[in-house]
Amino acid sequence: MSQADKYTTEKIIELQIWASNLFSFKLTRFSGYRFVPGQFSRLGIKKENGDIVWRAYSIVSATYDEHLEFFSIVVPDGEFTSRLDKLKVGDEMLVEKMNYGSLITTRFEQGKDLWMLSTGTGLAPFISILHELDTWETYENIILVYSVREAKEFAYLDTIEGFKAHEYFSEFSEKFRFVPIVTREKIPGTLSERIPTLLESGMLEQEVGLGLDPERSRIMICGNPEMCDDTRQWFTNHGYVVRDRKSVV
Repeated sequence: MSQADKYTTEKIIELQIWASNLFSFKLTRFSGYRFVPGQFSRLGIKKENGDIVWRAYSIVSATYDEHLEFFSIVVPDGEFTSRLDKLKVGDEMLVEKMNYGSLITTRFEQGKDLWMLSTGTGLAPFISILHELDTWETYENIILVYSVREAKEFAYLDTIEGFKAHEYFSEFSEKFRFVPIVTREKIPGTLSERIPTLLESGMLEQEVGLGLDPERSRIMICGNPEMCDDTRQWFTNHGYVVRDRKSVV
């Protein structure tokens, strides 16, 4: 297989600016591209000399969407995002035909409560997971925790709230709990501590109104590395089996 056979060339069809350093974008989707909610794609941008810069991006979109959607932060002077930030609707990007990643619910043994703990762009795979009907049918309780530094960095809030009225998921709305966190501001209706701190103090369980239990709870973690490491350590210390850096059962 030649290098060119490993990817398709897609076009940007929509851009959404969330904050000065946060944006999402939608690409056309090759009809043969398949993925499991929670997985990521490898995206490529051609440099001026023809070389390709590749980066991994978790997929936001549902498996049944005709497009692929991604959520990105701009890294100052980053080899990939500094170029991505300059692209506009109609410009081309490369998408590897292979999908990747094990942050998927099918890895879990049977559980009752699904906890999704995220910071920043780590929200992306959980939006995709929440667009899957099987998620709502499988679990008795679904908890999405989403932490940002400042309130202006929140993204996809309309989508999150919209799950309760969604034509496919509204009948399961009583299962869903959303916990927004803002760590550098005091914002009414949000918590203000880091996720590991809220776990240690018990405030997260108190806010949700549901206890964490190794027998019932299935945990998914995505976000900045420090949060992932500290959160994983908390669960390890409390008797949970940590499968990898982002999954706890």
